[in-house]
Amino acid sequence: MNFIAELKRRNVIRMAGLYLVGAWLITQVSATVLPLFHAPDWLTQGVVIALAIGFIPAMVFAWIFELTPDGLKRDAEVAPDESIAPQTAQKLNRLILALLVLAVVYFGVDKFVLAPKREAALVTQTTQAVAEKAASQERSENAKSIAVLAFENRSADKDNEYFSDGVAEEILNSLAKVKDLKVAGRTSSFFFKGKNESLGTIGKTLGVAHVLEGSVRKQGDKLRITAQLIRISDGFQMWSETFDGSDSDIFALQEKIAQQVTSELQVALNAGQQGRLVEVGTADPDAYAMYLRATDVFNRRDVKSYPKAIQGLHEALKLDPKFARAHSRLATLYYVMAGNSTAERYRDATEMALIQARQALQLNPMLAEPYAVIGSAKGQTRAYPEARRAFARALELDPKDATANLWSSLAYCYTGYIAKCEQGLDRTLEIEPLLPNALNWRARLWVSAGDLDKAQRMIDRARQVGLGWPAAVTLASIASKRGDLANKRKYYLETYQALSADFDPEAAEIFASASIGDAAAIARTRLIMDAYLANPPEYISPLVPVVLIRIGDVERGLNVGAEHITTNEAAFLGENLGTRINPKVFSSQAFPEFLRKSGIAAFWDEFGAPEHCQKNQKGDYVCE
Repeated sequence: MNFIAELKRRNVIRMAGLYLVGAWLITQVSATVLPLFHAPDWLTQGVVIALAIGFIPAMVFAWIFELTPDGLKRDAEVAPDESIAPQTAQKLNRLILALLVLAVVYFGVDKFVLAPKREAALVTQTTQAVAEKAASQERSENAKSIAVLAFENRSADKDNEYFSDGVAEEILNSLAKVKDLKVAGRTSSFFFKGKNESLGTIGKTLGVAHVLEGSVRKQGDKLRITAQLIRISDGFQMWSETFDGSDSDIFALQEKIAQQVTSELQVALNAGQQGRLVEVGTADPDAYAMYLRATDVFNRRDVKSYPKAIQGLHEALKLDPKFARAHSRLATLYYVMAGNSTAERYRDATEMALIQARQALQLNPMLAEPYAVIGSAKGQTRAYPEARRAFARALELDPKDATANLWSSLAYCYTGYIAKCEQGLDRTLEIEPLLPNALNWRARLWVSAGDLDKAQRMIDRARQVGLGWPAAVTLASIASKRGDLANKRKYYLETYQALSADFDPEAAEIFASASIGDAAAIARTRLIMDAYLANPPEYISPLVPVVLIRIGDVERGLNVGAEHITTNEAAFLGENLGTRINPKVFSSQAFPEFLRKSGIAAFWDEFGAPEHCQKNQKGDYVCE
């Protein structure tokens, strides 16, 4: 206690408090002022270190010396009547109090007035810097971007529109293979056909800085192609030219246009592209015209014209048996036709798709499209590992191919990889912002995630760009989540009518009523399913497991789906494994057995389970 009293007498304790308060104030002022003069960081650090080091000497000084009327003297030399310690103590108390008040005021002003302003200024500067950097990067990247719009058909024969579209599409496809050039996909670019949209709207929608537009006039075997490259920002026509020739010159004319575009946009061509951009494919102009006509049917998914387009391609291959792209287009048409066939015709269409895809690859192993067909066809037959390898090869050959990206993404959905399906669809929509079925499936996944507003906007856009009954599946799911039974029935009816080729005409109406809980319709649906499954075909209608699950017979639906491959696995597996729209599927007691019998469990064992699934102690997969 004597030592503490001595510390107080000599004002050491008060001096310590004064020193600490003063040091804190000096540190705060230094941290605020020095940066204004762009002082180096080490200077502020030096101030703190010096103040810390000076504390001990200051305390020693306060112990040894004392303030007297004659100035500083050693404490041992000061008589009690000479000491002015009491007066000094009072002054120190007042000084410490004043410094504390000053510190509190400074802290309050700095905390609530200066700091927000500094932070706001910093955020503004950072935001501006990020925005400027992003804008600069976007301008740099966007400068080498283009949309090839559908060329206008100026032929007297209006049926030649497929030809003018085909010319534009061939140029688009050739430019899409240039590494440093961003090219909007065919579906997105051709969406503006016949619409009086401004260049600004087109550029903003497709995310491009240029458009290539043109026209084709065909009279007999004579051709005239006009093309012009326009910069969207100011409407400046960078290049325009008219090319005359004949049918046999079509590839050379397309090549000239593609080369001119890359030259104007100052895009460096990849190794091997300096010689040619447009793939000729055939030297026979008639075979090429048939190919373009069939491609038009495929792009429009004109179901009624599939047989005629297939016949035309077979005729093209008689003219040129080595026309690999004709085989590839045949493969795509057989594949999409299989999805709209009866169960009896499904097997034949799928086998023909695989045959044509393999023939195309024998002639040209560098084509990506046949691998995408093989991947999809193998997925439809539940040969999942083969499908995965085929899709990987397709994307390796052509990473920008929208169809390959879409089909490979959907394959992830069919096999339960919801997150990977989302990522793949987002990548597809970067390539093709207006690809109808990509919009549809992405909207369906937004329904699954619970964002109905975003799903609605996306599916409305899909309808706007021409998507048919597949959009109704998503719209029915949205209506169901919103408790809108009338629209739920309406949209289910639309899908059932499109997929009910194996049933009597009135079955679609019964299924639609059953799907919204009509008891009488549910009873009739069960009788229809019993009759169908009494003698099922090799590949069953997808409506059998789909409708059973929707009316609440989840276990039976899964058991049927495990035992039988459907003619449209997208309609069955895509909805029940690729989304969380039907959560009762994952909790069903039949789910583990379904995974085993369908081959999904073995596929997960080989390639890893989806993020939301894991094995339990029994060795069964459990999914959230």
